[in-house]
Amino acid sequence: MEQIKGNAGQIEAAQDKEGQIEAAQDKAGQDASTQVDAVQIEAVQRMQDYIAGHLDEEISLGALAACSLYSPWYSYRLFVRHVGMTPSDYIRRFRLSRSALRLRDGKVKVVDVAFEMGFKSVDGYQRAFSREFGCNPKEYALNPVPINLFTPYGVKYRYIRREKSMEAVKNVFIREIQKPERKVLVKRGVKAEEYFTYCEEVGCDVWGLLTSIRSISGEPVCLWLPGAYVKPGTSVYVQGVEVAADYDGVVPEGFDVITFPACRYLMFQGEPFAEEDYCEAIGQVQAAISRYEPSAAGYRWDRDNPRIQLEPIGTRGYIELLPVRELADG
Repeated sequence: MEQIKGNAGQIEAAQDKEGQIEAAQDKAGQDASTQVDAVQIEAVQRMQDYIAGHLDEEISLGALAACSLYSPWYSYRLFVRHVGMTPSDYIRRFRLSRSALRLRDGKVKVVDVAFEMGFKSVDGYQRAFSREFGCNPKEYALNPVPINLFTPYGVKYRYIRREKSMEAVKNVFIREIQKPERKVLVKRGVKAEEYFTYCEEVGCDVWGLLTSIRSISGEPVCLWLPGAYVKPGTSVYVQGVEVAADYDGVVPEGFDVITFPACRYLMFQGEPFAEEDYCEAIGQVQAAISRYEPSAAGYRWDRDNPRIQLEPIGTRGYIELLPVRELADG
């Protein structure tokens, strides 16, 4: 009987050892898989970067394969897997959205835009534009209405959300700006207090629609709304576009219009950063804001106007704008 118990104990110990080995092998396999995925994502990102830099040129699958460092066939499959569409569809949508901004902002001919964006014929461009946006490019140029522009999000930033430990704080530059009375067309979330939760609630594609609307500040904005502007059951954090106070154009379905008074802001701008380090760049500027004492410059924080966040763009640094009042204002 003792012999049986001893054998059973040996068997259990062996099984435990096998389980540990299997777990270690599984972890090693997962780590290897993660490394392979990271390499592939970097390859797809290089293809996206190449497309962005050569959008007005002929772009071949061979050129994309060369920058991905894979064969044309495999690079094509990687692109579809991680981007969700073929390279040709991606390029077409990217070019159509770029052309829409050209038509919106400049006095240009449809024929010129069509050929500049690499389309073989004006008819083909017009059909593609109509399918993408539901309107004719000539009509759009005469009366730019909000349309859902394609936003070419980089796969590297979609898959790699870095939460890096803070390094020594870099320089944060501060300057005063004045915003006029204006309207803001906003898309509200539900409970969001920051970007990632907002995207989960509303979707990231709203940025393309906002970009299609001509803004007095040159780009869409993200805002933290004061309590007086938050509707019950909606989020503090919203995205929108600033337009003139007398704006009477189209308001997209599901959007609200808020009028804000003229206001003085302090703009906090960090140093340029590598795009994959955007979380760290945001953290550095927000840490600097939390330490800043506006009274040293004769101001106090204005809690009646929205705090503003601009799109993090590495070449210019991360930017937030905080509203202030003069101390003499009470």
